[in-house]
Amino acid sequence: MRGLFTCGVIDVFMENDITFEGGAGISAGAVFGCNFKSKQHERPLRYNTTYCKDPRYCSIRSLIKTGDLYGADFCYREIMFNLDPFDSEAFRNNPMEFYVGATDIETGECVYHRCDHGTMEDNLWMRASASMPLVSRPVEIDGHYYLDGGIVDSIPYDFMVKQGYEKNVVILTQPEGFVKPKNKLIPLFRIFNSKYPKIAEAMKLRHIRYNGQVNRIEKDAKEGKAFIIRPPESLNIGRTEKDANELKRVYQIGRETALKQLDEIKAFLKEGD
Repeated sequence: MRGLFTCGVIDVFMENDITFEGGAGISAGAVFGCNFKSKQHERPLRYNTTYCKDPRYCSIRSLIKTGDLYGADFCYREIMFNLDPFDSEAFRNNPMEFYVGATDIETGECVYHRCDHGTMEDNLWMRASASMPLVSRPVEIDGHYYLDGGIVDSIPYDFMVKQGYEKNVVILTQPEGFVKPKNKLIPLFRIFNSKYPKIAEAMKLRHIRYNGQVNRIEKDAKEGKAFIIRPPESLNIGRTEKDANELKRVYQIGRETALKQLDEIKAFLKEGD
C-alpha cells in the first residue's frame, strides 16, 4: 500500500498536464500506474479506501478459500468491470506505451509485456505483476506461470533505458537512504516453493538487486538522466493496510511531494526538448 504514494504523484501529473511517451510499472506500480494511461484521476485511492475492509478484496479468508490474499475475481473482475470500471477505451486511445513486468517462476526472469488495450490479457499481466509470493497463486499466461515482477526487478528503470527512453522520472516509495535488508522469509519461501528453485534464488538476491538499482538511478539523477520522486521519510504503512485514513495519508504525501517538485519536474522534462 506504499503504492498510494505513487497514486498521489501521478494524480498531480494528470492535473498539471504532464505526459510521457512511455512508462512501466511493477507490482503495485502496475495495477495503480495503469490508471495514468487511462486518465482515471483518484481511481486507485477510491477503490482501495472503499473496499480495503471487504474480505473479498483482501483477507486471510480469501487466501484460504482461493489461494490469493487479494481476491483475484473480486479485484480483477468485479471491481475492474463493475464496481469502479477501468476505462479500457481511454487506455487504448492514449498513445503512451505502458509496460508491466512479471517474474516467470520457471526461469526466474522478469518478463515485460506492453499493455496496449486494457483487455483481459493486459489485466492478467497486471495481476501477475502484483501477485506476491507465498500469498498468491501463480498466474498462467500462454502456458507460462508468473508472480510479482518485483521478485527480480523491483524498479523497471533499466528496462526503460533499454527501450530507448533517455530521460526517466522514477517514483520510489522508500525515502532517500533506505537500504533494503535481506528477506527474513526466505527459508519459509523455499519450503513452499521447492519446485521453483529459480524463484527462491531470486528472493535470496532481491535486496542486493534492489539496492544496486537505486544506486544506479541516483548516479544517473546526478548526471541529469533521471529524476527521482520519493517520500521525505518512511511512509510507515503495511502491505495490506485496511485503515482508509492511513491510505489517504500516504496518498496525500505523494501529492504534496509531487507539488513541491513540480517546477523541477517540468524543467527536467523540458530540458533538451
